[in-house]
Amino acid sequence: MFEFHPSKVATIKNDVLSGLTVALALVPEAVAFAFVAGVEPLVGLYAAFMVGLITACIGGRPGMISGATGALAVVMVALVADHGVEYLFATVVLMGFIQISAGVLKLGKFIRMVPHPVMLGFVNGLAIVIFLAQLGQFGVAGAPGWLEGTFMQGSILDVAWLEGEQMYMLLGLVIFTMAIIHFLPKLTTAVPSSLVAIISVTLLVLGLDLNTRVVGDVASIKGGLPSFHIPSVPFNFETLSIIFPYAIILAAIGLIESLLTLRLVDEITETRGHGNKECIAQGVANTATGMFGGMGGCAMIGQSMINVNSGGRGRLSGITAALSLLLFILVGSALIEKIPLAALIGVMFIVVIGTFEWSSFRIISKVPRTDAFILVTVSAVTVFTDLAVAVVVGVIISALVFAWEHAKHIRIEAKDDHNGSTVYAITGPLFFGSAESFLDGFDPLNDNDHVVIDFARSRVADHSGLEAIDTLVERYLSAGKEIHLVHLSAECRRLLKNAAGLVEVNVIEDPQYFVAEDSLG
Repeated sequence: MFEFHPSKVATIKNDVLSGLTVALALVPEAVAFAFVAGVEPLVGLYAAFMVGLITACIGGRPGMISGATGALAVVMVALVADHGVEYLFATVVLMGFIQISAGVLKLGKFIRMVPHPVMLGFVNGLAIVIFLAQLGQFGVAGAPGWLEGTFMQGSILDVAWLEGEQMYMLLGLVIFTMAIIHFLPKLTTAVPSSLVAIISVTLLVLGLDLNTRVVGDVASIKGGLPSFHIPSVPFNFETLSIIFPYAIILAAIGLIESLLTLRLVDEITETRGHGNKECIAQGVANTATGMFGGMGGCAMIGQSMINVNSGGRGRLSGITAALSLLLFILVGSALIEKIPLAALIGVMFIVVIGTFEWSSFRIISKVPRTDAFILVTVSAVTVFTDLAVAVVVGVIISALVFAWEHAKHIRIEAKDDHNGSTVYAITGPLFFGSAESFLDGFDPLNDNDHVVIDFARSRVADHSGLEAIDTLVERYLSAGKEIHLVHLSAECRRLLKNAAGLVEVNVIEDPQYFVAEDSLG
């Protein structure tokens, strides 16, 4: 007896249709990024197919789309120009091993350290990058800035724009595509509006024989199955010295972009992916891609947003996108090359609108100034450099702001007890940011002969804190005073013990306090 599950059937349908939509949008993106990296279009398409398929099957985030990306392409271009494409393949293989190691070592959890303002800046900057990448399509074919249209290769001002009828035709078709995507869901959600828009605009252009650019004008996507290919490079230390720095950078960029995209999809779908599993999947995918003549890749936020917004939630959506892309390469190139670029530009513009956090304009005056500064800085760095650098810059600024703010929170209160001792009560963390304020709070020359420093409400966090304690002890000993450190936490005592060769504190006294019980005696 077979059971019919409408919800399961609907999920499969959504995954298949959204995957097909993503595959159509992947073609020009993969070709454009291949051009940016200085390799043949099929090298980018093979990467989009293999990385997309493997991560969809074994990745830590169902529904997330991976493939060739611009963030990686801009790093690859120098390697390809200086050493050739074979060194790129070897680098991608090594990049994959590094990413697998990161997953095995469970380094994916450190993505939790990315603060929310950095995440907002990352999303906004990425939306701007996607928007700028589409502007290149409004340029004259073959002119500077065509295809790229971003700050990756130069100023957007360098683009030679289309004029007259061609520009109006392109703009009209883009607006028509966006209108279909926006209004169709109000009528029906049976099929992804993006897919309907692409098909409708393609039929319109073919039926009316409109003069506008199509995918085939960018490059031919016809090819065969990717074949196994060990990179043709010398296997020696010199080769390793060339590819290792690039592999480290590419691995870091790929993981940061993938894990942040995973986190974004988590928030949209209100589910939780697995960061370490995604690291391993990205590594396996890149290792395999390098052995089959692909340029490597990572998660693609634009295509992931298309997939999620089209209803793709399961692994089948990513698998469908990858296999559809392979079919386009093998047998469907003639049809796919007739799709107007305007339709794909319109889809990506909708992605930009949906990706950008418009609420950031509303909250920017309400959040702390430092958070607003971080948000704007990360957005700007994302546009002018790349995503990984932007996130690292944002995290560093956030950490410095955190340290500066907490440096102000240390308080020192002094009083004399009944034994005639000067007792200092410390409140707040003792670390590099608060060490100087800590030392300024004591008066060794005027204090009583016996001094007690109570750390019950404080913690020693780092070597700077240990050095501050050592300096303070030396000051009191030089003044002929007896000093006692009490109520140090177990972590603090362990730090002092481990630093025995670095600091000379040997006057720690942590008295035991006993409570009398009526049952005794």
